[in-house]
Amino acid sequence: MRKRIIILGSTGSIGTSTLDVIRDFPGRFEVVALSSRRNVGLLARQIAEFSPRAVCVTDPEAAADPALLSCLGDAELLTGQDGLEELVRRFEADILVVATVGFAGLFPTLAGIERGMRIALANKEVLVVGGHVVMERARRAGAEILPIDSEHNAIFQCLAGNTRANVRRLILTASGGPFRGFSRRQLEKVTREQALDHPTWDMGPKITIDSATLMNKGFEVIEACHLFGVSPSQVDVVIHPQSIVHSMVEFTDGSVLAQLGQTSMYLPILNALAYPERLANKHPSLNLAELGKLDFARADRALFPCLDYAYEACEKGGTLPAALNAANEVAVEAFLEERIPFTGIPETIRAVLDQHEIIPRPDLETLREVDRAAREMAGIHARSFV
Repeated sequence: MRKRIIILGSTGSIGTSTLDVIRDFPGRFEVVALSSRRNVGLLARQIAEFSPRAVCVTDPEAAADPALLSCLGDAELLTGQDGLEELVRRFEADILVVATVGFAGLFPTLAGIERGMRIALANKEVLVVGGHVVMERARRAGAEILPIDSEHNAIFQCLAGNTRANVRRLILTASGGPFRGFSRRQLEKVTREQALDHPTWDMGPKITIDSATLMNKGFEVIEACHLFGVSPSQVDVVIHPQSIVHSMVEFTDGSVLAQLGQTSMYLPILNALAYPERLANKHPSLNLAELGKLDFARADRALFPCLDYAYEACEKGGTLPAALNAANEVAVEAFLEERIPFTGIPETIRAVLDQHEIIPRPDLETLREVDRAAREMAGIHARSFV
């Protein structure tokens, strides 16, 4: 019997890689529904190929595009951010792939948990903002949350057959982004095009910028704490430019297990969709002799302070991670629109964190309000660069 899949964010890099997996295993998986923010051209081609029962376009203007409307066929069209949650609540599926970016993924994820779907999670912000709520509801509902991020999927694989009590630390690897070894003066002059030119991964613009600032790795620290029940002090970050070792787990006896693989999101996605099976696929074997060497180094946390901001938010908890995420989303958008410099991203985030009053154990409505207020505060600070 084929596993039924809803993909939120089907036109992004994770979404298209997920469809690559489904395309290669038509007897194993079927597409129930797709969503996109505004890339209706690609969405139309996906509709034609996979014949989903429903699609959601969150951008109202894009949703009215005649080219999209003409290709829907029997698929039902939902619109707006509320449409994402409605998509999950109304259509039957076994797996919900959350490949959207930002705060918008939180409420559809919770809806999938309530329905008992397996959550294949690529959206870091879901756990950064609402990790305590998401994990608690998943435990109550008996819902699986399997990470698609290559780093967390690597840890998930390394932990197989081991108990959390035996874990000494988790070691997240980071490519270091395109600016490893830069000086502060060089960072101040970084352009949008330079920041989007990632050395090893092909990702969407927002996550690519997060990788360049190391905020992406900071978010992964927070995510790891929620997913695997560890404290921030048990999560380390090392720079690994080759991106072949996807992450490691050190156990209390000193043993370290690492998961290695090709630099392709196809593999962790396949692992999460097929689990507990392992499916042979089209990717070639890893040739270590050809690679020659694997390098590791400490992260420069003084030059890239976003990593420390994430540790701070994780340690203090409450609403601080939500404020961190909102400030980062606004700052990254401002940089991509060339309204602030690259170094303005951590400056904007720091300004918001310094002004935020932490509320412990927030409910969902509190998180909504914190998100709104932090975005407003970050926007004010970003405009000071003009």
